[in-house]
Amino acid sequence: MNKLFTMMVIAAVFVCSGFKFIDDKKPNIADLHLNWQVVDNNYQNKNEALTALAITNNSHEVLPASGWKIYFNSGRGFTKNAVSNNAIIEQVNGDMYSITPTAGFKDLKPGEIARIEFVCDDPVVNITDAPEGPYLVWDAQPEKGYSFGSYDITPYKPTYQGLITPEIVYNRNKTVADIPADQLIKVFPTPASYTAGSGSFTFASNIHISAQDARFNKEVTVLDNYILTLLGKKGSNRYSDNAISLEYKAGLADEAYELSVKPASVTIRASTNAGMFYGIQSFKSMIPASVSAKAPASVQIPCVEVADAPRFAHRAVMLDVARNFQSKQQVLKLLEAMSLYKLNVLHLHLTDDEGWRIEIPSLPELTSVGSKRGHTLDSKTHLPPSHGSGPDVSNTVGSGYYTKAEYIEILKYANDRHITVVPEIETPGHARASIKAMNARYDRLMAQGKKADAEKYLLYDANDKSEYRSVQYWNDNVIDVSLPSTYNFVETVVDDLIGIYKEAGAPLPTVHFGGDEVPANVWGKSPAYLALKASHPEIQSTNDLWYYFYGRVNEILKKKGILLSGWEEMALRKTTLDGQPAYVPNPDFNKEHLQVDVWNNVLGGGQEDLAYRLANGGYKVVLTCVTNLYFDMANYKSFDEPGYYWGAFLGIDKFYSFIPYDYFKNADVDKQGNPINRNIFIGKQRLTDYGKSNIAGLQGALWAETVKSPERMEYMIFPRLLGLAERAWAPDPAWATEKDPAKSKAEYDLAWSNFLNVLGKRELPRLSYYNGGYDYRVPKPGISLEDGKYLSNVEFPGLTIRYTTNGKDPDASSKVYTGPVNYNGGVIKFRAFDPKGRGGNIAEGGNSINP
Repeated sequence: MNKLFTMMVIAAVFVCSGFKFIDDKKPNIADLHLNWQVVDNNYQNKNEALTALAITNNSHEVLPASGWKIYFNSGRGFTKNAVSNNAIIEQVNGDMYSITPTAGFKDLKPGEIARIEFVCDDPVVNITDAPEGPYLVWDAQPEKGYSFGSYDITPYKPTYQGLITPEIVYNRNKTVADIPADQLIKVFPTPASYTAGSGSFTFASNIHISAQDARFNKEVTVLDNYILTLLGKKGSNRYSDNAISLEYKAGLADEAYELSVKPASVTIRASTNAGMFYGIQSFKSMIPASVSAKAPASVQIPCVEVADAPRFAHRAVMLDVARNFQSKQQVLKLLEAMSLYKLNVLHLHLTDDEGWRIEIPSLPELTSVGSKRGHTLDSKTHLPPSHGSGPDVSNTVGSGYYTKAEYIEILKYANDRHITVVPEIETPGHARASIKAMNARYDRLMAQGKKADAEKYLLYDANDKSEYRSVQYWNDNVIDVSLPSTYNFVETVVDDLIGIYKEAGAPLPTVHFGGDEVPANVWGKSPAYLALKASHPEIQSTNDLWYYFYGRVNEILKKKGILLSGWEEMALRKTTLDGQPAYVPNPDFNKEHLQVDVWNNVLGGGQEDLAYRLANGGYKVVLTCVTNLYFDMANYKSFDEPGYYWGAFLGIDKFYSFIPYDYFKNADVDKQGNPINRNIFIGKQRLTDYGKSNIAGLQGALWAETVKSPERMEYMIFPRLLGLAERAWAPDPAWATEKDPAKSKAEYDLAWSNFLNVLGKRELPRLSYYNGGYDYRVPKPGISLEDGKYLSNVEFPGLTIRYTTNGKDPDASSKVYTGPVNYNGGVIKFRAFDPKGRGGNIAEGGNSINP
């Protein structure tokens, strides 16, 4: 009996300890591999995509059938129940989703693969549609996320409408003339007046640079340092008598300059430091790009006479560092390229739902909480992962901010290059980072018993029961504009910004306060709104809070001598037309000289003329049109071409062909690549002469949801930035104003060929080495099989094409394409390269054609 009892006790201990032992033997998540693939891109003929997430267990332990979730980010919608009947997919908030295994999911033993198949609401178009940043969380440890060992995406060979194949690319490229380099204009962007002379000017590192007026001494140093960087230390040589002179000339416009290059001298004239700076930039653009690759003893540039001034005063780039962060050094690198191409405004999108990126000393939680992303379900100490930033707060794409000192360095660097940095503080929507940060501040001070201080900067009412979803699916990202504390917050942030700019010695003409995409149904159940409505008879509905909010923000800024700017919604008044919601320019703000960035001209969306209506209505407008000026849109429709596409596909041709005063005219295809139905412009407002006077300029915008590295940032911006620079600076081209369609097309084709040749033979080689080099997008070459031979070409004449016939990917040592290649079967691959040997996407021909 005692023996039996002892055996039972031992057995019980073994069983209990055995359960514990099994529980401790969870697999190391770093030993699990994930793969995502498209199964059926028109599932059940419903214009939806069936996709699969495959989990491979490379560990030595079993992944249990339950007790865990996978979290990931996506901008797409999904059917809740997996088609494979082994999981459910649920939206958490914003772009975060969870996958929970159900009874159909079985223990995953070492070496086994499990597939979770689920339906996406829309077909897959490109690589950006894949789930991002997946990680696993154990139910028993809900506060910790574990990254998978690896995650890859199976390339998909689509057949959807509008697919751009290498054959289509070839046919596009073959219309581009190959123009000899010596026939190309040597100044970029195209100047207002350019006359080629005879002869050339030769200089070396010992060139004498002088300023006849002391106001240009700084510019002398700038040019002298650049030549020294380019050619090395000064020495003595036979070109020492040649000289560069910087001269003051009264009466030129603020940013205008004259450049005269003669065999023995170069003279740059301007009335202002900005004009002189741009004259120097034009001189720099005349220096052959090859000099940057290998410094010669001396440099020759052709003799020319240039008289130049910009078309638009506002030539901007909008950089979103909130969705995904970019370092100070990367911002400086962008500023340097902007200055080279005479762009003069950097609009920094510093705050959004997913991050607050600038130190505000008065409100430290904005960065201690709002600048960090990592696994969390309550956002009390940091924000959740977004856009694939993963579970770790140490991820430098999801987490990061500019300290006060770093931001001052950015401002000084920009100011030296005549670039104004406009800070954007997103309000009242797109504000989750600031809301959660101020909640954390409230919790901290309430714990100290400081109720009044805790409530001073709150941005939401805890008793607000309003239910909404933003365009990006957040349900808690809108500031309650009825709260007095909201305006304490606005004024404190503005005061700190003023202090930062003052310390940097940089101008702060405007603060951008967002105004974009506030969803329906906000504020309606807010006690603060109901109280405000009771005491303010002018507020009849939540629609009126819009004007109340921006009216108060404008008054705060006016007191400080700062203009208010924002996105287009800031300038609109909601009304109805034939019983349907409609928007008109708000007459109440017209006299306030507000400036608005207008992005919405989505073709077929009904707001194609919005920018023109606002300009005609008296608002200063910066054209930021999604159809032509969004850097984050994919270049064209192909699986391997990254970027969003909800607004359009934007190759560099869309930037170059943009006609600011009549962008209806340059609209040729819709976002699917189909010929545009021009009936969409019937009844739309054209831009009046008065409206033209209100077009402040152009802005290219990089929204950063898909930008997870400095390399991807540069891929998306360059070389499309050069198309923006050309349209913002150069005079209105003849093809844009020509009434005869045939003549306009002929003139455009000639200008387009010149532009592509300038880029391929001068500017892209320059960017390969300038300022350490830029990772611009090297385009996929076009290919065509004709009479048993493969032909290939590239968008930018001058880039090198290499190819292989053994199935391997071409690299910098592969054969150079010089003419048609005999095809004898198998796979043949073509790839374009920059001067440093960096390759772009591959065009495949033969038995396995990869679009």
